[in-house]
Amino acid sequence: MISFTLPAVRPFDFAPQLRFLSGFRPTAGRQRLTDTTLTRALRAGGRTFAVRLAADDGGDGLRCDLWHDGPPPSDGEIEAVRQQITSWLSLEDDLTGFYEIGRRDPDFAPVIDRLHGYHQVKFPTPLENAVWAILAQRTALPVAAKEKQALADAFDNVVTVDGVAYQAFPDVEQLASLPPGRIAELVGNMRKGQYLSGTVRAWLDLDEEHLRTAPYEEAKDVLLNLPGIGPWSATFILIRGFGRTDEVPSEKQLVAAASRVYGRPLTPADVRRLGEPYGRWAGYWAHYLRVAA
Repeated sequence: MISFTLPAVRPFDFAPQLRFLSGFRPTAGRQRLTDTTLTRALRAGGRTFAVRLAADDGGDGLRCDLWHDGPPPSDGEIEAVRQQITSWLSLEDDLTGFYEIGRRDPDFAPVIDRLHGYHQVKFPTPLENAVWAILAQRTALPVAAKEKQALADAFDNVVTVDGVAYQAFPDVEQLASLPPGRIAELVGNMRKGQYLSGTVRAWLDLDEEHLRTAPYEEAKDVLLNLPGIGPWSATFILIRGFGRTDEVPSEKQLVAAASRVYGRPLTPADVRRLGEPYGRWAGYWAHYLRVAA
């Protein structure tokens, strides 16, 4: 086991992240949660690791215990783990500007009080987000979760910690190694299989860092050119995969959540209008509404 710390930009509170993950269907069953810790497996640098995360003693970030099979991880592999966790749990997000705007919104200010220090929990990787976006299209979430599990079961990405086996979702190289048609066979759906196969193979050539930093519409256009990725999925992946919070997603659940927080029935147009003052934080505002609800 190797241990290290991961700094987080203040304010930061791990507790609401744990609460969010306890009800997050796409990663349910792939992690073990206690009141203070999160344990799960992940793929980094072509290897499978298990990590256990807890708030550090000073509350300035996270302590990470890292388990592995085989030879000790290289410095590069450890750095890949650090970067993935930092992105996944949005540890580098500076919420100051978001909170300044939100404090001026009297209906939303209580949400900030309730979730103060919560940094958005994204999917562990943008690719996993893209896979889920395709699997969940017009599909009940338990069915999509079963299809996603079938993809994971195709690979031996398991590390055992304290007698518990933790399974990581495959990385892009693993998924791209599956023969044509195998993905469709695993998920039991030819259309989804074709979309997934095409997106995974295209993902091999994507520059994820470019998608994190390019002008928003340019990054969105890249995703819209992937098989099976439409406007909603592209926005979803940009927010929950890459942390691009420039846009309010068009979701029935968001309209319902906003209606509860703002105390009156709202339309999708109303929600977009309420999100406009938040600028580049609009997607964060929308995520806070969903979490609060």
